[in-house]
Amino acid sequence: MSKRQTLSKPLTAPLPDSKKITQLQTSLLNWYQAQKRELPWRKSKNPYRIWVSEIMLQQTQVKTVIPYFQRWIKSFPSIRKLAEAPIEDVLKHWEGLGYYSRARNLHKGAQLVVEQYNGKVPDTREDILEIPGIGLYTAGAILSIAFEKRAPVLDGNVKRVLSRLFCLNENGSTSRSEKKLWDLAETILPEEQIGDFNQALMELGATVCLPQNPMCLLCPLQSHCRANLEKRQQEFPPPKKRTAAKKIEVSAAVILKNGKAYIQQRLQKGLMGGLWEFPGGKIEKGETPEACLVREVQEELGVAIEIKDKLLTIKHSYTQFRVTLHVFLCQWTEGRIRATQCEQWRWVALKKLPEFTYPAANVKIVNLLTKTDFLKTRNLHLKPK
Repeated sequence: MSKRQTLSKPLTAPLPDSKKITQLQTSLLNWYQAQKRELPWRKSKNPYRIWVSEIMLQQTQVKTVIPYFQRWIKSFPSIRKLAEAPIEDVLKHWEGLGYYSRARNLHKGAQLVVEQYNGKVPDTREDILEIPGIGLYTAGAILSIAFEKRAPVLDGNVKRVLSRLFCLNENGSTSRSEKKLWDLAETILPEEQIGDFNQALMELGATVCLPQNPMCLLCPLQSHCRANLEKRQQEFPPPKKRTAAKKIEVSAAVILKNGKAYIQQRLQKGLMGGLWEFPGGKIEKGETPEACLVREVQEELGVAIEIKDKLLTIKHSYTQFRVTLHVFLCQWTEGRIRATQCEQWRWVALKKLPEFTYPAANVKIVNLLTKTDFLKTRNLHLKPK
């Protein structure tokens, strides 16, 4: 569905009558009040906090998000504080969560809300969808939870619950399938306690209606669920076609000079834009990790290096890639640095490296370099030859 597409009311798939839908709503809401998890963003109806939590929770587990959310709110307690913060501080608070465009959009969105809405999150679907990074799902969560607006939500957990409840052969992998699920989510909304109902659907999918081995005996909707009654839980939702993740090998250089390491900032426009990293690049076919590094550093920085030692190998997964990163300790031998493929570069004392924001794999390099006596144990006070 497009970001601005409105949801249609009718659903072509057969539904229980209104009396059974009301029973379903009541059972789910009662269960939620008794069993819901105590999460920091549930302590108020503050739309800003709900917004932040929903963005953080995208493709990230709740247990991972909790400490990030708490630090974020402590540093940026209001939309105005976030809007005024330097983007570097925002990205540093996001470090480790991945998908950094989410943090950038939160920052841009806060600035837009301050400029156009005097720092108050708008309470209409039309306006809230104008905010960077907010789509139908996030809009529905904010509108229903913070403002009690009649807006549905549809995340992976809700899709699974709905598919099983009604034996609906849909998984949202096509626009047609996605629309059917949105229609259904809207159709079963109650007239009141809409925010709680949406949260209950998400909570049920996260804690009971699991992808594998759903805990049907604990489910408040077991008597309403067609998949449970027909013993077909594992058939719904139908599996999505998966594309095999592409494997990539990369080399990175830790170039030290007088106890300092060279780091560079990625171009703002691009993948992980604005983050800092150690120089390097993709290993070409038939190329060794060492040869790749010598070539990449010459191309990126215009200098020659001598590889002294291999520090570590890091395996890291992204949505569509599986990356193996070979990290080498290098000595700068000749040439003057002219880095043309980055925003800026610096020589940074090892103890100050954690002050910058890095992609997840580079954080592991920083952790190694900042270990106590790293320089002494490896005799690495390297200087240009």
